[in-house]
Amino acid sequence: MYKYDNYDHAIVNERVQQFRDQTRRFLAGDLSDDEFRPLRLMNGLYIQTHAPMLRVAIPYGLLSSKQLRMLAHISRKYDKGYGHFSTRQNIQFNWPALETAPDILADLATVEMHAIQTSGNCIRNTTSDQFAGIAKDELEDPRPYCEIIRQWSTFHPEFSFLPRKFKIAVSGSEGDRAAAQVHDIGLYLVSNQKGEVGFSVFVGGGLGRTPYIGKCIRDFLEKKYLLSYIEAILRVYNRFGRRDNIYKARIKILVNAVGKEEFGKQVEAEWEHIKEGVLKLEQKDIDHAQSFFTSPTYDEDAVDVNSFNEAKKSNSAFSNWAGRNLYPHKIPGYEA
Repeated sequence: MYKYDNYDHAIVNERVQQFRDQTRRFLAGDLSDDEFRPLRLMNGLYIQTHAPMLRVAIPYGLLSSKQLRMLAHISRKYDKGYGHFSTRQNIQFNWPALETAPDILADLATVEMHAIQTSGNCIRNTTSDQFAGIAKDELEDPRPYCEIIRQWSTFHPEFSFLPRKFKIAVSGSEGDRAAAQVHDIGLYLVSNQKGEVGFSVFVGGGLGRTPYIGKCIRDFLEKKYLLSYIEAILRVYNRFGRRDNIYKARIKILVNAVGKEEFGKQVEAEWEHIKEGVLKLEQKDIDHAQSFFTSPTYDEDAVDVNSFNEAKKSNSAFSNWAGRNLYPHKIPGYEA
């Protein structure tokens, strides 16, 4: 999994100190509710009827054991002993005291976690297949591209106040376990006729009160253009997305209103201005991201072990559980 460098540590620690001061000023009456709202939302903090709710980012759903233990510690020390994992691979704490929120963020920072951009009208946590990296039907591991998107989108100055929240998912498998077509942008790793791997790009998906299935606006996008094309999509949305009605502000409404062809045309025109610029990925950038997602050492003899099949034969309850909860692993002899 991705490991913070010195810049990551500095940025997250500085954000904790900033929010500690902002919270102190709010509790002292120096900031109004309206002034504090955008500050807390950019740090994942909601003020709800009975208590604040803090949403913590789990990029592409990947946790280390150290991080999981820290989440358990936070739930015991600051909450009621439990947290709520969301469908978009975050965790929410529903009962922390407002004054403890900066302390929670400081604890999270010690294990390379944060709550930045988990709420507010910005680019949210990038999600993926829960079996990314081990799925048998996977063309390529999508997690490195999720990480590339995460780094580009964090604190992006142009997209901090979008018309509405914005969600991106990346899938590398035939089975769409990431539900990419119900995201604002859904990216699928695909092969073209030359055998090159790139992305098919869907936009305008979403659930909620007005559900839409995303529409494909590019069948094949070269990997090097991943960030520039996403930026072009967001620029078009930021320019034309509605801000007069919160229920009509998502990109799915815009895409449905102007049509797939017109929206795609606008994106392509914007992309022409930026595709060969600073956002163009080099292979070394992709290789660097991929270097963090290495496989563990697998037992080569696992495929010859028959105890799993024997257990299914002798225990119908276990067999039923395995049939409903396990998925094919890319390594023979293993299940996911």
